[in-house]
Amino acid sequence: MKLIVGLILAYLIGSIPSGLWIGHIFFHKNIHDYGSGNTGATNTFRTLGVPAGIVVFILDLLKGTGAMLIPLPFLLDLKGISPLIFGLLAVIGHTFSIFDRFRGGKAVATSGGVILGYSPVFLLFLLFIFIIVLILFSMISLSSIAAASTAILGVIVFPSIHFILLNYDWLFILIICSTSFIILIRHRSNIQRIKNHEENLVPFGFNLLKQKK
Repeated sequence: MKLIVGLILAYLIGSIPSGLWIGHIFFHKNIHDYGSGNTGATNTFRTLGVPAGIVVFILDLLKGTGAMLIPLPFLLDLKGISPLIFGLLAVIGHTFSIFDRFRGGKAVATSGGVILGYSPVFLLFLLFIFIIVLILFSMISLSSIAAASTAILGVIVFPSIHFILLNYDWLFILIICSTSFIILIRHRSNIQRIKNHEENLVPFGFNLLKQKK
């Protein structure tokens, strides 16, 4: 019974639509009506401003890490169950929120929270990739795609060369591939806009792909 409660709780934690609720409560805006319509941090930055975007990013990140605490001894004490399972449910909840008609964000920050709970150094490496791509190409979407793709490559290659991830953890590989796949699917429209040179840009970086500003 505790396991069922824990799994449901992980999904509900992930389902909290931070951007949507902050927009309604503090800005009297429905974030679905602006920009990409997503409730994640990127659209919050564009729609509600930098402070709101930072708050939503942190909350979405902590949803992934917080869900991984559920099976630990000081909470539900679910022995033999990997915290990664609960992290994955939080990512699914964030993407398909029961509080938002099964809509949500693009899973980047919440997936990052899961990685933070498992390997903070691996998250720092992916953040480095994210920032480098962002500076070079001025696109958050492309940076997210690059980080997700690098995550898949990393969990497959790094343990073999004992870099950051020292051993193969097949559940972690499955979780990373699953969450990265979600991220890539959720960025389909961004990929098309990049091909058309019409993707949204941040106000810095080199814009090497020459998107129209």
